[in-house]
Amino acid sequence: MAFVEPTELRARGVLLTPLTLAHEAGLRAAAQDGELWTIRVTSVPEPENTRAYIEQALAMREAGSRMPFAVVDEASGQLLGTSSYHDIVPALKRVEIGYTWYARSVQRSHVNTTCKLLLLTHAFETLGAAVVGWRTDNYNFASQRAIERLGAKKDGVIRHHAPRRDGTVRDTVLYSMLAGEWPEAKAQLLYLLNQPR
Repeated sequence: MAFVEPTELRARGVLLTPLTLAHEAGLRAAAQDGELWTIRVTSVPEPENTRAYIEQALAMREAGSRMPFAVVDEASGQLLGTSSYHDIVPALKRVEIGYTWYARSVQRSHVNTTCKLLLLTHAFETLGAAVVGWRTDNYNFASQRAIERLGAKKDGVIRHHAPRRDGTVRDTVLYSMLAGEWPEAKAQLLYLLNQPR
């Protein structure tokens, strides 16, 4: 049995379900909500590359290095974006959360916090992960703030680490949360979700 198996996670009207090719049209529409592929520091696919993006995610799932999810609004069935476990290292009980993006219309809503609560709860309380990691572009300040808001600790920066779509090379900021830090982080996430928006 693999360390991370396909599963569905749901809370507060948000469903995380394993990503499939059937999600292509919905994922394309989510990316078009805000023309997200034009943001230099993200890896959101251009509309014509949505299928290839999903195929790559599924190939990584087959290789055991990624578990991609479609993020769905349960009430409407609308696809809101995507997130994944990736860089899965069973021997270390380590997963990372990434490849995350949402339609502009649901950014700064409860969706991201809910997804992170679901993914972190599953990682620490079901999978028994010892650590969950994140990585982001050094210029993606919004992503860094969101990761820090979860209670993750900044581990450092890998300089000249990965290519961007525009041909430049990014530095990558690394974060992590240990299993022992999860109870306090969970309490804070629940507190944030219960605040009026």
